[in-house]
Amino acid sequence: MNQTRITHLMKPENLLQQLTPIPTQKCTLGCPILDGLLNGGIPCNSITELVAESGCGKTQISLQLLLTAQLPVSLGGLSSTSLYLYSESPFPLRRLHQLSSSFPTLKNPLDNILTHPLHSAHHLFDVLSQLDSFLLSSPIKLIVIDSIAALFRFEFENNPRDLKQRSGLFFKISSKLKEQARRFGLAVVVINQVVDVMDDSDGLRIGNSACLYTSERKVSAALGLSWANCVNMRLFLSRNEEVAGDDCFATRTRRFIRVVFAPHLPDSYCEFVITGEKICGLER
Repeated sequence: MNQTRITHLMKPENLLQQLTPIPTQKCTLGCPILDGLLNGGIPCNSITELVAESGCGKTQISLQLLLTAQLPVSLGGLSSTSLYLYSESPFPLRRLHQLSSSFPTLKNPLDNILTHPLHSAHHLFDVLSQLDSFLLSSPIKLIVIDSIAALFRFEFENNPRDLKQRSGLFFKISSKLKEQARRFGLAVVVINQVVDVMDDSDGLRIGNSACLYTSERKVSAALGLSWANCVNMRLFLSRNEEVAGDDCFATRTRRFIRVVFAPHLPDSYCEFVITGEKICGLER
């Protein structure tokens, strides 16, 4: 009997079935162009990071995801509730209400969004540790953390002892998020900020882009290489001011979203706009 079982498991067709990847569920961004850039949207079972300076649209995209997650699976949503953990008050309720007008099929969408403030990185880990039992009985499929950098900004000093403790907390938080993402099929979105790069040398390359530029400044994601190793996909949002038409005093803001690294995506980017009702990509 044992020989028969082993022979059956070693058949080529069985090996191929085991090697065939199971499609990952994704959450639409609410725009076919942005979804096309990400091959369907924000993936579940992993951590996606949005990196940008202030004013690029990272919170705007996150708010729109809180709404698109409620869409039925047939429309690219997760048919779920969302949890928004925020460290930078106040919660942008007015803007969320504006964006909800673009999703008229959703009934009382604000009722399906849970929010909770964060005070420190340790507080975030405590909140995540208490979530397991809640997620077992909750329809939550999207967790947004806005922002991770703000939680670490004042809690640790720039010395070897604190940096070691900070890295340890990075891995504890990311390990917990990845465990919950896989166990409960969650899409986890973490917002991060940028810091200016003052050194003109090549430095350490992370992902597809050797250098990141926004507002004519060379920048890198906050929290360094240790945190970069904690996320599965990094998206970089940038903005630039350009002269509009013949009037040298009139300017317009152009925004771009780029894939810095992801296991399933090539180096790619697209332009997007933020309107009063929606965030959407532009055709090239």
